[in-house]
Amino acid sequence: MRARAIRRLVLPAAVVLALSACGDDNGTGNVDPAQVDAVNAPDVGACRLLTPDDAEQPTNASRIVDCEDRHTAETFAAGDLPDDLQSEDYDSPKLGAFAYEICSAKFQQFLGGDESTVMRTIVSWVWFRPSEKAWEKGARWYRCDVVGGGAESTSYVALPRTTQGLLAAQPANDEWMACVNGSSVQGAPKIPCDEKHNWRAVSTIKVGDPGDPYPGDKAVQATTRDYCSSSVGAWLGYPKDYDFGYTWFHEAEWDAGNRRSVCWAATTA
Repeated sequence: MRARAIRRLVLPAAVVLALSACGDDNGTGNVDPAQVDAVNAPDVGACRLLTPDDAEQPTNASRIVDCEDRHTAETFAAGDLPDDLQSEDYDSPKLGAFAYEICSAKFQQFLGGDESTVMRTIVSWVWFRPSEKAWEKGARWYRCDVVGGGAESTSYVALPRTTQGLLAAQPANDEWMACVNGSSVQGAPKIPCDEKHNWRAVSTIKVGDPGDPYPGDKAVQATTRDYCSSSVGAWLGYPKDYDFGYTWFHEAEWDAGNRRSVCWAATTA
């Protein structure tokens, strides 16, 4: 049996967004003036039309739309920052670490899938904090939104009226699972698996526990590669020859809380 690995070194979408702390919401057409410098925490359940450019900003004041209408984002968690973060600087990395912990946990609960399924969906989460002006006035809140795409998406897909329970059914609907159509998974945006594709995210591997120290890049990569070779081969039914890929992470993502790598199978199924 020959297994050929096509690797990709990548930051998971949620982590990239959680660690981002620069930029501004410079758009005006979709901005709600009442939200721009809001001091109070946003409402959970609100829907918006966000773009990947919006997701790169630390704050967002996009207008709320009716969830029955077309939307690309839904707020699934929001609230005040904990007491130990109240005195942190606006761009403190500790805020990103907190957001990763709280948003990723609530994201999984909200979608209703297990950790592996949630890592392999085309939807992801982004988080926002108050504007710098509101921060100076004492605003200390966070907002977690489900969005219809990931870090490499050039646009977001429309979401259903609510994404609550979206991944509860097993197996999850291909419309919401991650595939790629390209020569490799490198640099290619995730697309729904109900579209034409030649790569599918088929499994994940947990490479450490929450309190573990980072084992190093080589250890994470080797563990991921070896597991994915076996896992993808099993998923494909142990063919004589097959290609597999894997996405893994580095120390910054480990420190933010990520412990899983993703295995990809070269397949049109």
